[in-house]
Formats: sequence, C-alpha cells, structure tokens
Amino acid sequence: MFVAFRVQIYFFLICLSALKGQSRYIESCCMFPKHLVSLINIGCIDMLTMEGQFTFTADHPQLHCAVFFIGEPQEIISIEYSSVNIDCNGGDFIKAFDGWIMKGEKFPSSLDHPLPTYERYIDYCEAGSLRRAVRSSQNVAMLFFRIHTPGSGFTITIKKISNPFPCNVISQTPEGRFTMMIPHQHRNCSFSIIYPVEIKITELTLGHFNDLQVKKPITGCGRAGDFVELLGGSGVDPSKMFPVADLCYSFNGPAEVKIGCDNTVVRMVSSGRFVNRVVFEYRLLERPELEKQKGNSVEDFCYTTD
Repeated sequence: MFVAFRVQIYFFLICLSALKGQSRYIESCCMFPKHLVSLINIGCIDMLTMEGQFTFTADHPQLHCAVFFIGEPQEIISIEYSSVNIDCNGGDFIKAFDGWIMKGEKFPSSLDHPLPTYERYIDYCEAGSLRRAVRSSQNVAMLFFRIHTPGSGFTITIKKISNPFPCNVISQTPEGRFTMMIPHQHRNCSFSIIYPVEIKITELTLGHFNDLQVKKPITGCGRAGDFVELLGGSGVDPSKMFPVADLCYSFNGPAEVKIGCDNTVVRMVSSGRFVNRVVFEYRLLERPELEKQKGNSVEDFCYTTD
C-alpha cells in the first residue's frame, strides 16, 4: 500500500510542477491504473500508462495543460493524432515532446538524447497533416497543449512499440532488475528511478577493464572513456544531479550503494569502442535507511532525517 500511495503522490507532484503554479486547471488525478482501459477521456493534466484512444474536449479555456506518457523500459511511445479540432491561428497549440520536462529540466538530458533539443519538440500547428504520428526515443513522452475555445479538442491513439535496445528509461516501479547494454555505439544512456533506492550492481563489462573503482565526486572516471556513474538528486535531468560513485572497471559483483534521493540514476557513458554492459537490481529504501548515517562512505547530500 505504501508503494502504491507513493506512486500516486509522485505523479500528482509531476502534474503540479508542470503547471508552474496554475493548479486551478487540474481536472483529475494524474495516475490511470493500467486495468482501467475503458477510460477514454483525459484531463488537462494527466499521466497515461496504457495503450488506447483518448479524447480531450475543453469545457472552458485550458491554457496550461500537459499529458505524460510512460511505458515499460523496453517500449517506446507512439502518439497518433486521430482527429484535431483547435484554432492554431487563434493561439491554440499541441506540442509533442520526446521525453519529459519538469520544472525546466529534461529527461533524457541534452547530453544523453540523440536529437538536439529543438528537434525534440513537434508542433502540430506547424507540422499539420504532414506529421500525424510521433514516436519517442525512449519509454516516456509528453504533450503540451493550449485550447481557448470550449468544445475544441483532439483525439489521440497511443501505442507501445518494442525497443530491443532501450537506452534512456524512467522506471515505473521502485523495485526491479535491468540490463543496460551499448553495443559499439558512442552514446550515453540513463536509467532513472524516481525513488530513493539501493542499487546492487551484479555485473559490469567495460571494454578490457577488469577491476572495480569507486570514487568520490571530486574525482571521476571521465578519462576512461567508458564508465558507469551513479547519480542522485531531486530533479529529472541527470546532467544536473550529484555524482555518488564512478565505476571504471569491469567486475562481477555485487557492489551495493544506497542513495536516499528523490531520483536515482544509473548512467553509462560509452566511447563506441566496446560492447559495454551493466546488470543491476534496485529496491526502495525503508524509512530507517533514509536516516543520515555517520561514517557512510557515500556522500550524504540526499540522506534525510526526521
């Protein structure tokens, strides 16, 4: 029950932050459980986790709206405009974003996404019928929209498409296991867990390295070219989070780190010269574990006390 409650509260906070203070426009709770597939109406602020056809119709001017989409780690999101009835010339708009934006921060970060930021926005009013469908690069996407005239709105069809090599991921759950692999590609991948968790790395393969190195934030593995870093913070952009540990060398674990932050990220940087792979498990930290521990080897900037 605690986990379910935390999920609902977190997504509610996402909705509030997306509005930038315009909380009077909230029409419904953000979280739609997967089993409620018969729901087809979406509110001005919503979180959708399932496939299907969804309709929004404004009953009064809706000026600060956002819908967040999330799938399983091995899925990407397809958003297809089935019908649109808005006044683009009158100031209405619908913009898809490849990822999530919260409080001005982006996931994936600009350092980790394959596209420049301006290409991650797709404005329906500019693309029109030439771009009836939009696909995300990872398991999250979102829509921003503004509609002035009551009765105007749109209908979208959401599909989940299999992604055999997921790179950037936001986890829906506080517990799980994941394998991140970058096969001879020069790219960065981040796995974001929106909870304080314990990370247990059970396997790490980084080119020809064969040892483990854990360093404090004042140093790092950047010169290695291929490494994994553990990050913690309160936002969603990994590039703005605190480094907790750098893992520069291959090993067979386990190596365990507790990170008491609102958001925990496992991030792999790959030069493209090797097949890099990391296998890890994660679990939600209990309240006693979140208390500040004296002498802990991990920087305690995220640990909380009562």
